Amino acid sequence: MNELKENVDIKDLIYEIRGKQVMLDSDLAVLYGCKNGTKEINQAVKNNPLKFPDRYCFRISEIEKNNLKSKVLTSNYTKGGSRKGNTVFTEQGIYMLATILKTKVATEATIKIMDTFVKMRRLINENKDVFRRIIEIENDTSYIKNALIEHDNKIEELFDKFNRKEDLKSKLFFDGEIYDAYSLLVDIIGKAHKEIIIIDNFVDKVTLDILSKKKVNVMVLLITDENKSKLTKTDINKFNSEYPLLRIKYTNAFHDRFIIIDNNELYHLGASLKDLGKKVFGITKIEDQEYLKQIIKKVNEASNMCPIY
Repeated sequence: MNELKENVDIKDLIYEIRGKQVMLDSDLAVLYGCKNGTKEINQAVKNNPLKFPDRYCFRISEIEKNNLKSKVLTSNYTKGGSRKGNTVFTEQGIYMLATILKTKVATEATIKIMDTFVKMRRLINENKDVFRRIIEIENDTSYIKNALIEHDNKIEELFDKFNRKEDLKSKLFFDGEIYDAYSLLVDIIGKAHKEIIIIDNFVDKVTLDILSKKKVNVMVLLITDENKSKLTKTDINKFNSEYPLLRIKYTNAFHDRFIIIDNNELYHLGASLKDLGKKVFGITKIEDQEYLKQIIKKVNEASNMCPIY
């Protein structure tokens, strides 16, 4: 992993094939520290066919493989470096592979890969108007403008893919869709400007990993059951040493799981944050403001009855 950090940017290993963002099995073998290379990865897929449908991974043709080679000729990613792999994995397939390999290296690499996909989406979304304006200024001819009409349509399709989660009303996740669930929760957390309230009785360090994606100045109140939580005061203190403004309140007053953003948006979670994607569950945005007021009132009542750490 030390060689990886020094010599490669993960975003350089993400390619678009058949309209999907994917990674090669040969690159994943290096990232996951597979001693037998792609053989170990392909064996994992072969042994778990139901966990790897076509939308998770697929074989590429020789033409696609040759086109891909031409794109990476200038790559400085030479560790392990041949591009001999013929299998590619989508985001969901990447995380599914990590859950099967179950190694520390695979887990750490997968988190870095997920973070890279999230950053790429945000970068494109935040700068789409700038990109389009630069193209218009530098190519101000009628011929180019006509060509850009089709180009803009493709850009809009790409932005639609990245923006699907912004207008969330409800979303259902099936077992194995860990990355999608993780990404959506990061997006919800990232919307907060002042305060995040998380109500979840079963929390552990996975919850803190998600909260690390919050804006630095956003205060977080975590409400949980002390008898069911796996977080220690040491965990909380370490988190606050790097990502301040986390407070935790112990109470058994709640059964379901909720997230409140800036006292303005209320989300209901069908599973604890630590179990994202392990089983079928849903995330729903509750639009009724009266429900939001009632939940906030219960939070305040519980906070007044018990100390906040």
